[in-house]
Amino acid sequence: GRLIKDISLIVIDGAAGFGNGRLIPAGPLRETVAEGLTRAQAAVIVGTDTVGVRQTLTALRPDLPIFTAHLQPAPEAAVLNGTRVLGFAGIGRPEKFAETLTALGCELADFIGFADHHPYSETDQKKLRERAETLGAQLVTTAKDAVRLSAEMRNTVKVVEVSAAFDDPAALKALIAPN
Repeated sequence: GRLIKDISLIVIDGAAGFGNGRLIPAGPLRETVAEGLTRAQAAVIVGTDTVGVRQTLTALRPDLPIFTAHLQPAPEAAVLNGTRVLGFAGIGRPEKFAETLTALGCELADFIGFADHHPYSETDQKKLRERAETLGAQLVTTAKDAVRLSAEMRNTVKVVEVSAAFDDPAALKALIAPN
């Protein structure tokens, strides 16, 4: 079967907003805010809106439905509660993953943030293993980062999967499947 694109959502991190408003590589945006908003049927603000994303969206497109969501760790991650961890991540805002680990009840011995899409070299991986050993901590990372690790390294690292949970799933469902 073929996929048919029937809806476009603009997704914004509530703590980062539109960043400096510039396109990659000068900024975080893949397209201009205006371009994104002309094609979007709705917006999704992920996390707490600390930078006025809702006001910006409402000013630019008063008719645009705005949904809110938050990232939640997969239930399996609950086993990390009370564990001393060394977290690391190479995502857009690595500190977001540190917050997830703290929310899970991990004891954060240390946290190392890398640039988005960081290619983990053998040296990086060796340093992470040594640092975790020194701290007596379990290495923990995101699913997005785990795929960039060697198979050997993946065997020693716990992976925390996260998913977006919508605060009003029924309203989103009504937009996506109105009948």
